[in-house]
Amino acid sequence: MNIFVCVKQVPATNKVQVDETTGVLKRGGVASKMNPYDLYALETALRLREAHGGKVTVGTMGPPQAEAVVREAYMMGADEGYVFSDRRLGGADVLATGYTLSQAIRSVGDFDLILCGRQTTDGDTAQVGPAVAEYLNIPHAAWVSKLTVRGDGVDAEQQLQDVIETVHMPFPCLVTVEKDICSPRLPSLKTRREIGDKPVHMLGLDAFPDQDESHYGLAGSATQVERIFPPENDVEHEVWDAGGNAGRLMALLKKQKFI
Repeated sequence: MNIFVCVKQVPATNKVQVDETTGVLKRGGVASKMNPYDLYALETALRLREAHGGKVTVGTMGPPQAEAVVREAYMMGADEGYVFSDRRLGGADVLATGYTLSQAIRSVGDFDLILCGRQTTDGDTAQVGPAVAEYLNIPHAAWVSKLTVRGDGVDAEQQLQDVIETVHMPFPCLVTVEKDICSPRLPSLKTRREIGDKPVHMLGLDAFPDQDESHYGLAGSATQVERIFPPENDVEHEVWDAGGNAGRLMALLKKQKFI
């Protein structure tokens, strides 16, 4: 099986500043990590390779420093990795991101199965995976908690709101996975030593089949942020000396209409 896994580098903290003009996260100088949901997608791919043979390729869209998550994927056992990095891709919404990844995947090769995490912790839309599949014109299933290869495709068990549904999809297809599909392995020190300076391929817009800049980044985004701002911190507190505060507390609770 030839498997492609979409991964993303996300902030390792929720204390991230936002550009109030563009609505884009300011990622510079912020500690980063692999999106947690993507770890489950990568582990699923590695287990399928162990069971059925083949190759696992990972790819991420982001700045050059996103190479770090590809190297983490190498340490877990991925065979090949790509960073799709170009200033013209920056500021993309879900629509432009989905299109960019579909073009990036086309530029890399043909795959039987594309795996994504359910969502990212910085965007939380859970829409990019299905958008990629739509642009590639392949079947897809989201919120998958169990995946089994059968014949010329996969059986995907989906955790929907009120029911569990199992669908069969022929290859090629795309699946977004839930956290309960498996337990990700830890990066291996042994593998880290083995991979050494294994190359991470860097590709930009010039490598894509469609090189029309109006389809990417802010220019290709159908949605625009009207206004974004950090929440105001209006927490107040008082320090009372010990003793005789029961009546005072009761009066305060009544004033605030808690009782």
